[in-house]
Amino acid sequence: MTSMEVPGNLADLWQTSSALIEAVPRSGLLVATVAAVLMGWLGSIMARREIPLGGLIRTTSTIALAGILVTVVLQMSRFDPRLDFALEGVGLPDQVVEGGETRIPLAPDGHYWLEANVNGTPVDFMIDTGATLTAVSMPVAERAGLEPRRGGIPITLNTANGTITAEVTTIDELRFGNVAARGLDAVMAPNLGDTNVIGMNLLSRLKGWRVEDSTLILTPNNPQPVLEQTAD
Repeated sequence: MTSMEVPGNLADLWQTSSALIEAVPRSGLLVATVAAVLMGWLGSIMARREIPLGGLIRTTSTIALAGILVTVVLQMSRFDPRLDFALEGVGLPDQVVEGGETRIPLAPDGHYWLEANVNGTPVDFMIDTGATLTAVSMPVAERAGLEPRRGGIPITLNTANGTITAEVTTIDELRFGNVAARGLDAVMAPNLGDTNVIGMNLLSRLKGWRVEDSTLILTPNNPQPVLEQTAD
């Protein structure tokens, strides 16, 4: 549902580009990028015509674009646990998954479902090993008080309904069974649907996970107190 894929043809590329362009007004980082590019273009024209401050404007634009690039790389690195590190300097907490072993039986519909708490709000999640990111519906985001990350870049997702853009948010705490995930990145968008998904950005931070006799077994680190409501 939420896995990110490289567009396979020109139609997909056009759809992805259109989605990103539509997201520009909603993203402060994209607005800053457009402004820096325009400022660099203006500075180059001024420098060629030997207008004062043209070189300074162009240099400032270059520095701004370099800073934006670093910010984008740092944010995207959070989706890969091999590059996991805290970014407290830019307001992003470390992503930590702790707990003991939790067993989740296969549901009649062929999926693994669990009941979790998102910032203290009860939420039903489907575990999807094919999803890159954890995703929450807009009603859940509203109930849990989740907000789009300030300065974050929209994420392009390929879903069953086509290519969409989603906002990145941070879940302070997601708990289920005796597992606690803190500072977890998640995506949300009105057209993601009503299904909430736990993706690989959580599962890959576990000590391990496996399937035995149609039961999904999750094994993180550092045991946590067991919640009253565990996986169904």
